[in-house]
Amino acid sequence: MSRPPAILQVLPALVSGGVERGTVEIAEAIAGAGWRSLVASAGGPLAAEVERVGGVHVTLPLDAKSPLAIWRNAGALSALARREGVGIIHARSRAPAWSALLAARRSGARFVTTYHGAYNEGLPGKRFYNSVMARGERVIAISRFIAGLIRERHQTPVERIRVIPRGVDPRRFDPATVPSGQVLAQRVAWGVAPGQPVVLLPGRLTRWKGQGVLVEALPLLPGVLAVLAGGGNAAFGQELRARATSLGVADRLVLAGHVEALDVAFCAADVVLHASTEAEAFGRTVIEAQAMARPVVASDLGGPRETVEQGVTGWRVLPDDPGALAKTLAMVLAMPEAGRAAIGAQAREAVLRNFTTGAMQRATLDVYRELLP
Repeated sequence: MSRPPAILQVLPALVSGGVERGTVEIAEAIAGAGWRSLVASAGGPLAAEVERVGGVHVTLPLDAKSPLAIWRNAGALSALARREGVGIIHARSRAPAWSALLAARRSGARFVTTYHGAYNEGLPGKRFYNSVMARGERVIAISRFIAGLIRERHQTPVERIRVIPRGVDPRRFDPATVPSGQVLAQRVAWGVAPGQPVVLLPGRLTRWKGQGVLVEALPLLPGVLAVLAGGGNAAFGQELRARATSLGVADRLVLAGHVEALDVAFCAADVVLHASTEAEAFGRTVIEAQAMARPVVASDLGGPRETVEQGVTGWRVLPDDPGALAKTLAMVLAMPEAGRAAIGAQAREAVLRNFTTGAMQRATLDVYRELLP
């Protein structure tokens, strides 16, 4: 009897992040479809998750970016594809994608890419380096914004592009499953005073995520506590604290670090903020917060333009503008609680219609079916 089709996903490592979580979710869908699910990476904590959902993880140094490493990885991937009868190699990051492209050509496997970011082109040769993500026989764009960028930068034929938005698991992000005691405990841990409004900004601590914009807006938001949830650049964190001190708002800024239970954190906030100053390819934390029925304010650029309907499922605001941000946040916080709850409910309904993990999984399997014999 012939073996079921094998799909090989390729990425640098399996530590954390949206690309990594998406890889695990698709590994689960592949196994659930009765196909063989393989993932190659340099490893990390989520490698065990791949195995748990029915996939097989293969450790290769795919986090290396040198030309020699790319060449060597191409050989290893090609051998793996031949040995396992891989029908499709699905690349999710640029350096491994170059290895995967060579391996697909050598092994006869079909080549699929997911264009996960609005990749920077500031250095010479960067557009060529990025172009591998547009060379798939099918190129998955994670938003309409990214699909347009692919066509503009790489002239990829529209018939090769498939728009598949990122998704959230509504079972994990469900406000009905979060005990009120955990929400209260989270607010106590942040040092929230009784009745004090909380604005939560989830995201890596890095300048373009807009944490500095929120700090600059705080003096215009009397009494509001700002919580920054995410690890990252410690030096930038110290800079934010120093700026908050100079503005007289240090007592209203909490750097919470990495928060594992984001569903609880969302429920503990009055408003969830996306404040990126550069265009996000999608902005997964936005739909996670919306799935938790939270009011969301997001920067008016990139992916959130597709997930936040102004005044219906949230609000969009000019990026990198503390005054505009403060004005919008003040308006939202001044709304009756029932009004904010209605917006949150509409946001959750929109996520359940358009942005679930299940929908993403089904659409990706359909892409594979287009190419499998």
